[in-house]
This record gives sequence, structure tokens and C-alpha cells, in this order.
Amino acid sequence: MHLKETGVLARIRDLLPGGDGLLDDCGSLPPTPAGHRLLVTTDLMESDQHFRLAWHPPELLARKLLTVNLSDLDASGARPIGFTLTLALGPEIEAPWLEAFLGGLATGAQEAGVQVFGGDTVGRPAGLGLGLTAFGFAARWLRRDGLKPGDRIYVDQLPGASFRGLRKLRAGQRWNALLPDPDLAAHLDPRPNLGLGLKLAAIPEVHACLDLSDGLSRDLHNLAEASRLSILVEAGLDEEALRGGEDYARCFGSSLSQTELEARLGLALLPVGRAMERGPAPLLVYDGAGTRALPDLGFDHFAHD
Repeated sequence: MHLKETGVLARIRDLLPGGDGLLDDCGSLPPTPAGHRLLVTTDLMESDQHFRLAWHPPELLARKLLTVNLSDLDASGARPIGFTLTLALGPEIEAPWLEAFLGGLATGAQEAGVQVFGGDTVGRPAGLGLGLTAFGFAARWLRRDGLKPGDRIYVDQLPGASFRGLRKLRAGQRWNALLPDPDLAAHLDPRPNLGLGLKLAAIPEVHACLDLSDGLSRDLHNLAEASRLSILVEAGLDEEALRGGEDYARCFGSSLSQTELEARLGLALLPVGRAMERGPAPLLVYDGAGTRALPDLGFDHFAHD
């Protein structure tokens, strides 16, 4: 059945938290609390570039679209408050698919305690384009450029599960909600440890943080470049963990010991590197004889699958 913009907007208003307030060309953000700043993040997802419609159930795709933005806010120490949504819909997107997508987005928004502030819809010749911009308040903006020499770098989960899930999808395996595969779940329906970023931002000895979205090697490279340092990467990490992508773990640097951090945070951490004064390359690894540069193995947003 051919979708009409008025019908799409009506379902957004009916289903999404805050949708009943979408009555004008503009939306309104709540006032920023004293001592906080408003942070914003945006993600675009294109069919056949970031996902395949045949692989990704609509309700899970919607949750992922929201989650990846909430993960960015959380890694920056922000509490999310809401989002805007942009949909570019090709003619193959039918009403039942859109209903399931909006239902999944509504469920994710309710669980996260966020609401829709506005957005836009448009038709396109083919495929699906998704855009979401999320907003949050941060008492301390935990940036990626604050790493200090000597800081140890940790993640809160072993990277690589989403990458394994993608390989399984490419090999023909498909999502089964009755028998969920953990690797497929990591790729199709990521569940990062949201709230951990707020705890990290409350610890002064945590100096920098980001979420792992493009692969551990790429994101450690970004961390090193932003802080104008080098990172000596743990030698025991395999290529799967380094290449990874879309893990959405917190990756942060701190001068505190692993034991102290785990006690404060109440969870296990995995050390992945150590910050040092700038060397011959952003990422270095010890190979038994000396240090060598570690190449960037991460996801390229301008490459075509």
C-alpha cells in the first residue's frame, strides 16, 4: 500500500512519546539545567550501506537507530532527553513495515525515557534512509581529547560480537526471535551499558571517553589523535576484537587502577591500551622485539559494501 506523508506523520504522533506535541513546523527543547550543557549527536543510516532490509527486522532497526545515538550521548556523560527523526522512504516500504518500525522506536524511547521533538519525512525513488538527532544534558562533558600520558584505557565488554554477527548474516544466517543468536543480537539489536557514561563522568580521574562504533583500532586511533598522544595497544587483542565495529562499549582512559575502577563502577573491565607521549604513530603494539605501528582496521563510512 502506498504511504502518504499525512498518514506517516499521524502514526508518529500516535505512537512516539511526545508525538502529541508535534503540531508546528518547529519543536521546543526543555530549558538546560543550571550547571549543565546541552549536547547533541546525529547518526544517518542508509539501506545497503549500513543495513539490509532483508536482514534487519524493522522493530530492531528502529531500536538500533535510537540506541547508537543514546550511546554517543552516554559516552559523553550526558543524560538523554529526546530526539528528532528523519525518514526517507522508498516505495517498497509499506505500511505494516513502518508500523513495526515506529512501534520498536516507541518501545526504545519509553525504555530510555526520551521523547520525540520533531523531524521530517520525505519520499525517495528506492531504499530507506534514516536520520536521528538526539539531545542530552551533561554536568561534565566527557570528551575524547582529555587523555593523559600514563592513563590506562579500558572497555566494559570484549569487542567483536557485532562483527561476528555481521559475518553470520553475510553467510546466510537470519534473526530468529525464538532462538536468538547472541552475535546476531549484538549486531541487530545492540544493548550498550547506558548509564555507565554518567558514572564515568562523575569520576575526575576518568579523563576521556568515547563509544566503540567504528572498531577498536579506529576508535583508539581517534582517541589518540584527539588527545595528541600515542596509545600502546594490549598485545593480546586479536584481529576480530581490533577490527570489530558497532560494539557500542564505553572506551575510556583513567589514571585509576583497574581494581579501583571496577570497585567504583561495580563491573568488570577489559584493559585495551595505555596512553603515552606521542610516538612514531598514533597506535603502537609490542611484537616481542619492539614496538611497531598498528594499522587502522576500522569501518570506512565512505566505502561501499
